[in-house]
Amino acid sequence: MLLSVLSALAEPTRLEAMRLLRDGNEHCVCELMERIGATQSRMSRHMRVLKDAGLVIDRRDRQWVRYRLNPTMPAEIALVLEAIVRVGSANDRSAA
Repeated sequence: MLLSVLSALAEPTRLEAMRLLRDGNEHCVCELMERIGATQSRMSRHMRVLKDAGLVIDRRDRQWVRYRLNPTMPAEIALVLEAIVRVGSANDRSAA
């Protein structure tokens, strides 16, 4: 499982999606697309990878699919996720 998580988080678009989802709210693909600057098909594909890795869950709401962090994610995976997102955010700030 750890390998699939690390692989999923190695892609910048997916890592950015995880940063956005850390707020604890549900976000539809359209919102993620707009904030990240990705097309619908590309964003949906990335969210599928994150879902397959067990990092997010989805819920259909009429025509929208809404995503949020997986609340049943194992604690050790949640710690890895938090560390990777924190390091990525720190690197982004230092590059600016």
